Amino acid sequence: MSGDVNDKRSTFPLPLSSVTGGAVRKPGLPTPVATPQTATRNASTAGRASFAPAAPAPSPRPPGYAQAHAPAAPVAPRSELMASEAVRRAMVARVAKQGVKDGVVLGAMEAVPRHLFIEPALSAQAYIDASLPIGHNQTISQPYIVARMIEAMRASIGAGGQLGRVLEIGTGCGYQAAVLSFVAREVYSIERIKPLHELAKTNLRPLRISNLRLQYGDGMLGLPQVAPFDGIILAAAGLEVPQALLEQLAIGAHLVAPVGAQVQHLQRITRIGKSEWASETLEACHFVPLRPGTI
Repeated sequence: MSGDVNDKRSTFPLPLSSVTGGAVRKPGLPTPVATPQTATRNASTAGRASFAPAAPAPSPRPPGYAQAHAPAAPVAPRSELMASEAVRRAMVARVAKQGVKDGVVLGAMEAVPRHLFIEPALSAQAYIDASLPIGHNQTISQPYIVARMIEAMRASIGAGGQLGRVLEIGTGCGYQAAVLSFVAREVYSIERIKPLHELAKTNLRPLRISNLRLQYGDGMLGLPQVAPFDGIILAAAGLEVPQALLEQLAIGAHLVAPVGAQVQHLQRITRIGKSEWASETLEACHFVPLRPGTI
């Protein structure tokens, strides 16, 4: 793969062609495509407060996180920044109490300012444990499920270890992709809904994350031109995981996805050989459904 993901001069987002050496090959026949982000709970009840945009916590930084920031808006008063960071720490403490133990994942959750990915009118609810609408009948996942899926994908990595290349199916507003950028050297994320793809680019641009690449297209095809992946996450539920994605998983790596229709469960699929995969059920969940095509 060409290009240095840590080049501070890189602009965000980088086109996929910058790492594949040419234009992305267009798929042939359309196949089902993942939609972004999960929905587990209605967040209609929450206190009213406001959070000013905050920069991610200084440690840990994602592999491609620029050291020098260029804020898109005036710096918020220190008291507001501290309040935002405090409520984010409280969110992470709650996620840990719910059973997530991976310190790398918890550190990433604490570093990414979730309120930057929420509509201003909903910013008071940014750190409660609930999914929130982001438009187009999609949602930003609840914090717990984001952490749980990434932890499950990292299961084969030692404490403090880092994944190499990961793929996310369903960018949504970009929040989970930002968290993933803290736990992997390279992150690729595909979105099928054009306005959400653009929203994610807008949300992520101020963070200047250069190890994250966004792609608009058919997520169910994956990205064979940059496979294999050391982890894959699907943010939408189908009756089964597409074979194309299973074949893009590196041997020994994990794919985490919701599977089912009305009743859904998180599945972790591990590739254990060239033509052999093992699956295990983790827990019940509720995600938006897979949809075909791009819109």
